[in-house]
Amino acid sequence: MTEIFLEGGRALIGSEIVETSLVVSGQDIAEIGRGRARLAIDARNLLVLPGIVDLHGDAFERQMMPRPGVDFPIDVALADSDRQAVSNGITTVFHGTTWSWEPGLRSGDNARRLLEAIERLRPQFAADIRFHLRHETYNLDAEDEIGQWLAEGRIDLFAFNDHMASTIRDLAKPNKRGRLVDRTGLSDAALEELVGRVAARAADVPASTARLAAAARVAEVRMLSHDDATPAMRKAYRDMGVTIAEFPVNEETAREAAAAGDAIIYGAPNVVRGGSHTGWTRASDMIAKGLCSVLASDYYYPAQLLAAFRLVADGVLGLAQAWKLISEAPAEAAGLSDRGMIKEGLRADILLVDDTVPLRPRVVAVIAAGKLVQLTDGTRLLGSAAAPREAIAAV
Repeated sequence: MTEIFLEGGRALIGSEIVETSLVVSGQDIAEIGRGRARLAIDARNLLVLPGIVDLHGDAFERQMMPRPGVDFPIDVALADSDRQAVSNGITTVFHGTTWSWEPGLRSGDNARRLLEAIERLRPQFAADIRFHLRHETYNLDAEDEIGQWLAEGRIDLFAFNDHMASTIRDLAKPNKRGRLVDRTGLSDAALEELVGRVAARAADVPASTARLAAAARVAEVRMLSHDDATPAMRKAYRDMGVTIAEFPVNEETAREAAAAGDAIIYGAPNVVRGGSHTGWTRASDMIAKGLCSVLASDYYYPAQLLAAFRLVADGVLGLAQAWKLISEAPAEAAGLSDRGMIKEGLRADILLVDDTVPLRPRVVAVIAAGKLVQLTDGTRLLGSAAAPREAIAAV
């Protein structure tokens, strides 16, 4: 077991940035402020931050299907996604896997292959890779199998999605209809027939949703509802034990969630780009109003790291508060009490970040579960620990 000593650095301890040193032993943070270890890294002039926790990321789909109809093996795609996530400071990854009534990329066969691959390859990944199942509520035929997965503890987060109305609207728009055809591999006529057949079962959806929510509660799996459109919708999901609101589409719905103490997720790309690509809620506005508690990578792994520093540069939040959106708060929402902060006894997921270029933070080193999994500057390896320095408050 290799101990790691981080010499100096501006570390986020609680809600303050302090200049101090850290010792990592095994998978945990062993000591703050002093100590020695077999491997030492010079962290001076760098930020020392908790690893990023990503509750909702589906960028891995682009590694699986980089172009419509062009598939790559799942193990190759997951390995590449792991490297991308870690290089952007993400040490806990929930792969948002959509199981829809569609064939193709979001089919049941693909969800099964992904789950099996994640379980089989997990020891090989640098990040802690977990399975976030995004269940399309009209996918009624999948209910029994999903219930079994929940009971077996194979699902780490469980989300309810309903894209039926938007799918029907997209069929009337040639460009979006074309994307659906490409994703499913169906002809125009076959796609339209399938959508009509699935939509006709709308009356059976509420009872199925309620049964699956009950199964998730028994399995103690945290649940999310996606794109809540009204306060009533958010309340209905909360009444079923769904306590995470993922991308509420308007402020009044977000306010309903916040008033009840629900976790509220928005996409970090929204912050980085200055608004939603769909024209919906602007995430930085919601953050400023206290209506967002978690930022997720959504479809772009670099976004969480960039968003935190964008919020600081724009004067929306200080660094400690901005970083909480991508570390402590998502860990808490997912029920992971062993990470998200730099604290003795917690899991050693630690980033060294160079923040000298405004709005362009650079990840220099990543420690995940006590292992050094990335180092971009070999000159910072000290070989053996230097004499410890006393912790002093940063100016």
